[in-house]
Amino acid sequence: MVLLCNSEGVAVHHRGDEARADDFKRWGIWLGGVWSEQIEGTNGIGTCIAEQRPVLVHCGQHYRSRHNKLTCAGAPIFDPVGKLTGVLDVSAVIWEGSDRTQQLALAATIASARAVEERLFREFFRYAWIIAALPCHGSGPALLLAIDEDQRIIGADHVARLALSPTDPNLPVGLHLSAIFDYSRSLFRRGSAQDIPSVLTQTGSLGRWQALITPPLSRSSVSHTSSESIVHAQPRIAKLGNLPRTDVPPLSRGGLSPALTHRICKYIESHLGERISLEVLASMAGLSAHHFARAFRQSVGTPPHGYLLQRRLEHVEHLLRDTQLPLSQIALAVGFSDQSHLSRHFRRLTGMPPSLARRLER
Repeated sequence: MVLLCNSEGVAVHHRGDEARADDFKRWGIWLGGVWSEQIEGTNGIGTCIAEQRPVLVHCGQHYRSRHNKLTCAGAPIFDPVGKLTGVLDVSAVIWEGSDRTQQLALAATIASARAVEERLFREFFRYAWIIAALPCHGSGPALLLAIDEDQRIIGADHVARLALSPTDPNLPVGLHLSAIFDYSRSLFRRGSAQDIPSVLTQTGSLGRWQALITPPLSRSSVSHTSSESIVHAQPRIAKLGNLPRTDVPPLSRGGLSPALTHRICKYIESHLGERISLEVLASMAGLSAHHFARAFRQSVGTPPHGYLLQRRLEHVEHLLRDTQLPLSQIALAVGFSDQSHLSRHFRRLTGMPPSLARRLER
């Protein structure tokens, strides 16, 4: 049985084997069950609330002897400002055996609770830049930061507060991102709604963090149920360990001039449906392909091919929303070789097929 409990230990939602409803109700692991430590003593939900950390309470570890056939794995859920808001719990009725299986349940519960936290954080700070970052080496957890247009911190999840400001859990609001990470300001230039992978270096140390930077939602977004809003709120932390190890220079030196950058980006925009080679773009800048690619990334914050792909997918989203064109025609119109090619890239970036995104827009 999976229980979602509020901060008082009351089960407010449940999912489980309905055929065993009577058993679960008898044990109290059902909608409306109250599992605070004040009432039930040591248990997977109440103890999780009291200690504000994941816990596994197996059989005889429960305070009350009537619960010694229960095994319970609980993980806390914190709200976007770091306050405990609930507990996700997986409980089972067993008669004998070790807690080995429940250890796996605990790991899954922790990951699921973290995904809930991330979705809450992204929805709360949907009009801010959001950074999800994971230490490149070591086993530290991933953190979430919300940044305004001036790269000042306006939000931090409970992991960020503990990792970056252990002596001050409030993590001063308004602190500039440069006080925590060395980074390129080009990362925060608007022009794309797609996530930006990068590697950030912790200020004053050699610690490096694999990061995924999500641009803000437009305040003119139609509704929170639009495909943009749904995609924006999707958890990304689980993806951090599999990101390509791309890096962005920590300082903005060199690069293309603003005028040249604008001209090249405008050329890309007006030729999205055509094959655009790196050599053609490099010739416009009067540079070799290698030097152009490096200069373009310094100026725009993403490699030429990545930028082109982002612009094509953004154009796809507009066509899905504003036209009735078949997916096969949309694919060709924006430069993909066929519908399958489009669907593969669209799903990889948004987590859903184009057909589903179109239905959600209607």
